[in-house]
Amino acid sequence: MIERGDALLDDALRPAAVALADGKVAAVAPPGARRFDASGLYVLPGLVDIHGDAHERQMQPRPGIGFPHGLGMRDSAAQLLAAGITTACLGVTLSWEPGLRGIAAWRATLAAVEALCPLGGCDIRIHCRYEADNLDVVEELLADMAAGRVALLAFNDHTPSIVKRLPDVAKAAAYAQRGGVPVLEFARLAEAALARRAEVPAAHARLAAAARDAGIPMLSHDDATPEARAHFRGLGAQVCEFPMSEAVAQAARDAGEHVVMGAPNVVRGGSHMGWGSAAPMAEQGLVTILASDYYWPAMLEAAFVMAGRGVLDLPAAWALVSANPAEAAGLADRGRIAPGLRGDVVVVDPARRAPLATFCQGRLAWLAAEAAGRVG
Repeated sequence: MIERGDALLDDALRPAAVALADGKVAAVAPPGARRFDASGLYVLPGLVDIHGDAHERQMQPRPGIGFPHGLGMRDSAAQLLAAGITTACLGVTLSWEPGLRGIAAWRATLAAVEALCPLGGCDIRIHCRYEADNLDVVEELLADMAAGRVALLAFNDHTPSIVKRLPDVAKAAAYAQRGGVPVLEFARLAEAALARRAEVPAAHARLAAAARDAGIPMLSHDDATPEARAHFRGLGAQVCEFPMSEAVAQAARDAGEHVVMGAPNVVRGGSHMGWGSAAPMAEQGLVTILASDYYWPAMLEAAFVMAGRGVLDLPAAWALVSANPAEAAGLADRGRIAPGLRGDVVVVDPARRAPLATFCQGRLAWLAAEAAGRVG
């Protein structure tokens, strides 16, 4: 039982106790339930991250310097809980590149995530960022999708921009270091991938059909134009993530689709890529989801930043990082605190905007040192 706090219930913060039992939010606490004193704190639905790739830094903390995926994923799981994230859709790029984003890393990441699943804690899922020109892996990806190993499928298309940047010596070196190959070899791989561009539409069609059959939600990534968004909508991709302009976001919203942008964009006050500013777009209703992108702590902070701007109250801002991403990911059992839903809750100190406790499926999964005395 989480008691004496202000809980987010029915889109409003109000004094209320939250009971957890059998992995879910309960109407009443079971006999002998442990107590958590949330006096002065907010009791909020656990954060649902629809797109986060910060785990890459645990696998490759410096360019070309790798660590075992099992070790990196264990550390990632701990960081997610400390950020208040109870559902994490890891953005795992499946590219023609070798190294960090290649097929071997894909296999190792899936295995590391599946090894963690029986341990409880954050519900870690795979958001496959399929790179358009990676045609050699289509059969394996289709098999992984059929086996239930993929929760979300996003269509990426970064190869043309990578090839365009290769004449820049510094950028080419960075790509090659990430891939763990010499610059000339990386350039050869990039050109070879791009040379098969005519085969991309058929691969996209096969993957989209398999995703539809399996009930896997699809997203399109970095749409440059409303026409590009319309193309992926035709394939069944009902979520627009990181649109490159407000016009693209508007087209998606006009079609009733969720639009994802990065929580770091809100926290930093703008896009590091020079694209649209997420906060005003969210206030206009053009952005409905804020994802961690590359920095997990940004999600919780962004909700408070949005509320502090004075247009959205905290419940509305919190929907951007919990209820809305849960809906877009097809997860109807979370994102809100209500009897019968998953017992995924984060207890937050509003003065410091800091998580103090994270509950996953009704169990205390992470506790800040300063909150130890609150558990009884």
